[in-house]
Amino acid sequence: MAAAAVAAVRDGGSALPRGFWAAVRVWLEKPQVANRRLCGAAIEAEGPVRLEEGGGVVTGPEAAGGGAALERLWREVRSQLAAGRGDLPPPLKAWGGPGRGPELHAVLRALLPRAGTGAGAGHPAAPPRELVVQDAFNGTVTFLPLEENSEGKYQVKKCNIYQIQLAHVKDEEWSVSIVTSSPENWFSDGIAYPKLAWLGNELLSKLAKWSVEQKHSEFKSTLSLVPVAKYSKVYQELKEKYKEMVKVWPEVTDPEKFVYEDVAIAAYLLVLWEEERKEKGLSKKQSFVDLGCGNGLLVHILSNEGHSGRGIDVRRRKIWDMYGSETHLEECAIMPGDSNLFPDVDWLIGNHSDELTPWIPVIAARSSYCCCYFVLPCCFFDFHGKYSRRQSKKTQYREYLDFVSQVGFICGFHVEEDCLRIPSTKRVCLIGKNRTYPPVQRALIDKQITQYIHNRQTCALVARDRRVGFNRNDASNTVCKETGAEFPVKETETTGRIWMPGFQPREKVEQVRNCAALPRDFVDDVVLNVANLLLNTTQEKSCCSTNSGSTNTWNQGESLSLKEVAEHLNKETLKRLKSEYGGLQTLLKNSHQVFEVLNGRVHIRDWRKEKPSRKNKPEIKQRLSAEAFKTRLCWFFIHHPDGCSLPSESCPYAHGTEELRQSQIMKKKKHTQ
Repeated sequence: MAAAAVAAVRDGGSALPRGFWAAVRVWLEKPQVANRRLCGAAIEAEGPVRLEEGGGVVTGPEAAGGGAALERLWREVRSQLAAGRGDLPPPLKAWGGPGRGPELHAVLRALLPRAGTGAGAGHPAAPPRELVVQDAFNGTVTFLPLEENSEGKYQVKKCNIYQIQLAHVKDEEWSVSIVTSSPENWFSDGIAYPKLAWLGNELLSKLAKWSVEQKHSEFKSTLSLVPVAKYSKVYQELKEKYKEMVKVWPEVTDPEKFVYEDVAIAAYLLVLWEEERKEKGLSKKQSFVDLGCGNGLLVHILSNEGHSGRGIDVRRRKIWDMYGSETHLEECAIMPGDSNLFPDVDWLIGNHSDELTPWIPVIAARSSYCCCYFVLPCCFFDFHGKYSRRQSKKTQYREYLDFVSQVGFICGFHVEEDCLRIPSTKRVCLIGKNRTYPPVQRALIDKQITQYIHNRQTCALVARDRRVGFNRNDASNTVCKETGAEFPVKETETTGRIWMPGFQPREKVEQVRNCAALPRDFVDDVVLNVANLLLNTTQEKSCCSTNSGSTNTWNQGESLSLKEVAEHLNKETLKRLKSEYGGLQTLLKNSHQVFEVLNGRVHIRDWRKEKPSRKNKPEIKQRLSAEAFKTRLCWFFIHHPDGCSLPSESCPYAHGTEELRQSQIMKKKKHTQ
């Protein structure tokens, strides 16, 4: 990059200059969205400062943090610039302007590298810091890298000073620039200080794009309720501590996703709880119960880190046996009611807790006045079953989050929302740790909860009755606010053991409806019929083209749409497939060895065209691929009229029983395709 890199920006919607400052704020607070070698930034001090003659500084009264320390740092930094005059080296634009003492805004931030980046990985060092100075009058943001010397004082790393500039050209035309004073001396460590080419290309293009985007996220910023630096440290420690779980994962689910997701959630909770102990003056670590704990890894990690707790799930998992006696996991169904309260527990957790999600704030509220909760909603459930949409102006996810937040508010909680850093599209968590009412009003809040749950059930019944054409004319004293229908409130519901009779927890035995549990003979018959259909269609089309002279004699078959394939299957077969998720398409996709389904069309898979596996794919996946080699018979070798398109040594499947190897992979049983 030269001394300056410039990007032209057209603003047709009055986004600038406000959008520019919003884009700069993203780069300040969340640099990881552009620089993937960082996991975030910690704002350590912030406040307005005023330049005066002679380089004096007055720190504004609303300085967010640092106070006198930020003032001293500002004085030291200015004294190091341009022989003590406090000026910026050219071609950077100077602070201030003719006839005015400009107000500047100073931010001290620490850049947080990801784990495993840089030569010093594994030996934590002080994170690199920058003093960032925003000049709204001139439209500039200056980044002053700081290095700590042996005396503990900060020195400006002058070779790495850079400035982001906004300039109005004319009418709707603007420009965003990144300028550095000495590009020939720029130092890059590839992490906190990327190469100049990256600044001039990647960062500049993102800033230009963000500046004119009129897009407002409907969710909170990531990790807005916990200190990012502390979270990053805890996450890296836990990731290193529990990374071996990926190699021994016995479930059929993706180990990398589930292990690192639970590590991230555990890190978040550990930091959140540490902050709560400081805030409330607590010394004892919080206790917890994870409702719908699934694989139990989150319970295992939190327990290992010193928090007493247990997990409850309707179905036992294989991995439970690996944790040992210190991890307490229980197999039973949770029915929301008086018999499932936790008066001695500090926190209830609902991590993808499905049908229990809206009930967790209720259970927390009725367990004790001190019980808090954390929920990470995923699947959409109401109190009585699947959640039904009521507002078309919001996304279904946003609407459901608002519903669960409303439940928490009705239960008397100050509900806080945050966005986690996990490998999932459902990343928003809801937290209730403080009450909106004094303890003496618990009975009143309990009545409010009962009424709210009953109203939700009433509205669901009205919607169902309207679908089936049934009218209720019973005398009643409760009105559904959304439909106007009235129903009687049953006083016994407030004192009964079960808060909502008819509540259905998940079944203990998980129903497999992805065609994997279909009889082997049935699947083999469908696969053979569809393959013959594709092969015979090709023969019919090529019967008049025998003089083509092609040397490729292996029949690749014709492609047909799913609809065309279905038309050739009998009614009984289609009826059976209809009861499975995805039906015919799922069965054909499961038969990966034989078929390829692309854009709704079915093809015979030609293994000669398959790309070789990536050498840089995760170690666990490489090991699984190697262990699966030649553990199943080759369908083409047995059934295709031309045999397999690959020679035996290249085919991942066995050409005959003599080549079969015994599988060493712990998997659910699969039939030979």
